[in-house]
Amino acid sequence: MPKINDVGTWLDIGPATQIDPGTARTIPVQGGDEIAVFHTMRGEFYALVNKCPHKQGPLSEGIIHGDSVSCPLHNWRISLRSGEAQGDDVGCTPTIPMKVDGGRLFLLREAVIPAPKAA
Repeated sequence: MPKINDVGTWLDIGPATQIDPGTARTIPVQGGDEIAVFHTMRGEFYALVNKCPHKQGPLSEGIIHGDSVSCPLHNWRISLRSGEAQGDDVGCTPTIPMKVDGGRLFLLREAVIPAPKAA
């Protein structure tokens, strides 16, 4: 997993052991998009908004291949590192900065929780 600067507030989402290698879990976000957290077979963790850029398919239900995931609806491959569609497909899913510290998973709060709307 890429090194992430510790600037910002980190949300503890639980132990890394809660997500088996080769699987994903979803994190509901009140007032925002559901987040999918992926654990690759190489032991890396990535977080993306749980929507394929093509037809908004739930990426958390797709198959993980190395550092990409296939959308379960139409097999679009999405990079877990960048959120970009692979091959001839065009589109991007937002990525969420995350880190593993002391065996626990953290998401960057500012990327997950929507900012309050101005009055």
